[in-house]
Amino acid sequence: MARLHEECGVFGIYGHEEAAGICSLALYALQHRGQEGCGMAVSGREGLKCHKNLGQVKEVFTDEVLFTLPGSMAVAHARYSTTGGNELRNTQPMLAATMYGTLALVHNGNLSNASALRKELEEKGLIFQTSSDTEVIAYLLAGELRKRGGDLAAAARACAGRMEGSYSLVMLLGEEMLALRDRKGMRPLCYGELDGRPVFASESCAIRSIGGKPIRDVLPGEMIKVESGGKLRFFPPEQTDGGALCIFEHIYFARPDSVIDGQSVYESRILAGRLLAKTHPVQADLVIGVPDSGLIAAVGYAEYSGIPYGEGLVRNRYVGRTFIEPTQALRSAKVTLKLSPMKQVIRGKRLVIVDDSIVRGTTSGQIVALLKEAGAKEVHVRISAPPFLYPCYFGTDVPTREQLASVRFSHEELTRQIGADSLGFLPLEQLDSIAPHSGLHFCKGCFNGEYPYPVNE
Repeated sequence: MARLHEECGVFGIYGHEEAAGICSLALYALQHRGQEGCGMAVSGREGLKCHKNLGQVKEVFTDEVLFTLPGSMAVAHARYSTTGGNELRNTQPMLAATMYGTLALVHNGNLSNASALRKELEEKGLIFQTSSDTEVIAYLLAGELRKRGGDLAAAARACAGRMEGSYSLVMLLGEEMLALRDRKGMRPLCYGELDGRPVFASESCAIRSIGGKPIRDVLPGEMIKVESGGKLRFFPPEQTDGGALCIFEHIYFARPDSVIDGQSVYESRILAGRLLAKTHPVQADLVIGVPDSGLIAAVGYAEYSGIPYGEGLVRNRYVGRTFIEPTQALRSAKVTLKLSPMKQVIRGKRLVIVDDSIVRGTTSGQIVALLKEAGAKEVHVRISAPPFLYPCYFGTDVPTREQLASVRFSHEELTRQIGADSLGFLPLEQLDSIAPHSGLHFCKGCFNGEYPYPVNE
C-alpha cells in the first residue's frame, strides 16, 4: 500500500496563440504523474522562452509567469525524478543549443543504457550540467542534427536506434515539433487536436481537459512530425513485436478517465477488483478502497462479491503524497495525517480493503492499524496487482529487491507483518485479463523479472 512514485507527464501543442495557457491547463491534468517540478518552453516571434521550477503547476505557473511566455508552439513537462535527483537543474524541458536553433525536449521514461551513452559523450568532450538521462538524449539529438543537416526526423530516428529503455518524447526545434515513443511502447503517448491544431500528451485525459479531441495513441516506435505550417508527417515504426506497455499504467499511474492503446483505465481497475473477488473471496460486511488508487478496484470487488461498497477512509487532499517525502520516518508520519478512518462506518465491521500495491509494507501496516483502532472487527487486505518481486529499471520507482516486502517475507509472514486477517494479491497469470482491449502486450518485469530491454546497468 505504500505509494509508488509516479511517472512524468509530457505535453506539446503546435500553432495555437494561447500555447502557454493551454500547456498550464494540460499540466494540471497530468499533475498526478509528477509533483516534484514542472516547466514549459514556448516559441514564437520573440524566440524560445523557457520557465521551470520545483513545485506543482499552481506554484510554478502563475498568471504573471504565463504572461511572460508568448508564442504559439510549446512543450511542457510535469516531473517525478527517476534518473537524476529532485533538483532544479534536472527539471524539464531540457534545452540544447544546436547549429539549427535551440532544441527543447520533454521526456517520460528511463534509459537503461544512459550511463554508457553518457560516458561516450563525455569522452567526446561534452560536459553535462545535470544528472538526468534527458540531457543525454538532448546531446545525442544535437549531435545527430549536425550529422544530418538539421533533419529532425532523421536525427530522432538515429537516436532511437541507440537508446535502450522507455521513452516518450516531445521536442521542439525552430518551427518543427516531433513526438516519438520507444519501440516497445513502455510509456504512453497520444496525439489529438485542439481547434484544428496538433497536440501531444502522455494521456488522453490531458487533451480532453483542454477541450481537445484525442485521435489515437502514438504507436510503439512511431514518430509524428509537425512541420512548418502545422502539416503532420507520420513515420511508421521500423519494427513491431507487440509492445510492452508498463502494466502499472492501468493499475495505478494513469488517470482513470484516460484510454491507453485502446483500453479504458477505469475498466481495467474494475476488472482487477472483480478478479480479486473471484480469486480471493472472503466473508465480510463492507468493501472499502484506499483513496484514491484503490477506490475503483474496490468497486469492482464489491460488484462481483455482492458485499456492499462504502467509504471507510477519508483522504486529506491538502497533504502531499507520502512517497514524495525523502525519509521513511516522514512518509510514515504523514499516513495518519493523510488518511482518516470513518469510525461510524467501519466500527464492528469485517472489512475488505483494496489497494494497488504493497511495496515495503510499512504503510500497509499503519493503515490496517488505523482501521482496527477505529473499531474494525476484521481487516482483509486485497491488492489489485501481483506481489513486487523485482526492481524496475524503466521509470517506476520500485526499489531494490532487499526492500520489497514480498521478497523479505513469506506470504504468511507478510500477512502478520501488516496485521491483516488475510491478504490476497491479483494472480500474475490473471494480469493480462484486466486489459482485454489493449493494443499492446505488457511489461511485468517488477512481478516476474522478465524485462523488455537489457538491464545490465
